[in-house]
Amino acid sequence: MAEREWREWAIARSRVGEVLAPVDEPGQSHAQADGTAPAMGQAKETSSAPTAAKSKSQVPVWRAGLARSVLSVDYQRILQALSDRLRLHQLHQGPLTCQEMAVLFGLDAVPARVEALRSKAKRLVARGWLAEGQPGRFTLAAGVAGRGGGS
Repeated sequence: MAEREWREWAIARSRVGEVLAPVDEPGQSHAQADGTAPAMGQAKETSSAPTAAKSKSQVPVWRAGLARSVLSVDYQRILQALSDRLRLHQLHQGPLTCQEMAVLFGLDAVPARVEALRSKAKRLVARGWLAEGQPGRFTLAAGVAGRGGGS
């Protein structure tokens, strides 16, 4: 009885984790991203995804002198795209949307890809790397833009 309840709890925890946790890698399940996938011997959903769990990318809070290299490659690409956009500002190019970023990165602008980028951009906003002056339109935060991102 206790073992069955434990398995049910593990499944419920895994599913809640899948719904609530952001995914950093396309095609990576939430359970893999946060390490909450059930252990061997416990109830487990069948999946064709690799069994090795990747840890979530950590996005530190921006502070003066912090280099972009502390971020994962995906986050660095977003910052670089916005830096390039800032340099081209004299051509009246404003903030970038996630759809524009997806196209710029050579991705299909399908909802899954756009939402993955939006999740990353929102995380960068929350940590002070980006600013979102208008909903869905991202630019480098003032300090990041002023120092070239600390790199």
